[in-house]
Amino acid sequence: MTFLARLAQFLFWLLVISWSVGLLRRVFAWMMRGAKPRAEEDAGQTTASQRLHRDPVCGTHVSEEISFPLCEGGATLHFCSAKCRERYAGSQHFAANG
Repeated sequence: MTFLARLAQFLFWLLVISWSVGLLRRVFAWMMRGAKPRAEEDAGQTTASQRLHRDPVCGTHVSEEISFPLCEGGATLHFCSAKCRERYAGSQHFAANG
């Protein structure tokens, strides 16, 4: 009988400890949810690497850092490749979809 009592006690404490660890993880995640990196707090806006632009030719989303820009009529268009930029410059029949 002592073996079964010790086994039950072990399982009880195992359950209590696992529940406590899970609760601590949830509390820690809740506390960190509102925290922002210092750079974003100072800037107050997203960085250039997070801004995506839609390619007017093929519709691919591309960031400003790796895009092939084309300035036209006071606006800057961003393309995923030089080929798409050349297709757009050669034919003005493309428009961004939705």
